[in-house]
Amino acid sequence: MAVDEDFANWQDRHTLALTTATTEAAFFAALSGAARELGFDHCAYGMRARLPLSNPKVVLLNNYSQAWQRRYHDQHYLAVDPTVAHGIRSVLPLVWSEELFRNARPLWEDARAHGLKVGWAQSSYNAQGAVGMLTLARSDELITPAELRKNSLQMTVLAQLAHAGMSELINNRRGTDQAGAATLTSREIEVLRWTADGKTSGEVGQIMSISERTVNFHINNSLGKLGAVNKTAAVIKAALLGLL
Repeated sequence: MAVDEDFANWQDRHTLALTTATTEAAFFAALSGAARELGFDHCAYGMRARLPLSNPKVVLLNNYSQAWQRRYHDQHYLAVDPTVAHGIRSVLPLVWSEELFRNARPLWEDARAHGLKVGWAQSSYNAQGAVGMLTLARSDELITPAELRKNSLQMTVLAQLAHAGMSELINNRRGTDQAGAATLTSREIEVLRWTADGKTSGEVGQIMSISERTVNFHINNSLGKLGAVNKTAAVIKAALLGLL
């Protein structure tokens, strides 16, 4: 069997398992199984939705020891974890190293003491602005250049599949896809774009050759569709959802 066919079969199998999971337990069982196939005993996946801004939905799943989970939480390591900081600003994969944790030595030494000595992480974003990060870890056997050449494609694809699967799971739990529910017309989008540029309703009307009343009609329709209380909130939400 050709390498390309092997990869296609691997991708099809894990795509089905991760994107059709109906519970977090089923999702993580599929994800951790894929991680073990790639040679990693430990797996973690975290996802933060973009909305609502005041209290975004956060999902954290892992099979780390209970002792390490408590330690990580009690020491507030999330705030200083360089893998998290990297994942927020870049979707490039990274391998754990002494240099990476240079400014977070207590976290690095603590993790190693709990058996987490080798790791790899990569973040993903979707069109709605949700950010997720997959971490694969183990207690020994450094990640070699040869291993990365062999498995980097599967590891990166797994990060993308994890993000797609968790996004689908969250949307199904809500009973609706927020981005799909907020379907704006081309006119509503154009009005919000000009509004985002600081134009008043009167100015937008002049630019678009429509009445100010019509502009406000489109704005009010957008408020209802987006669940926003005013046009500023509507512009922000529409932008975050990738509608503008």
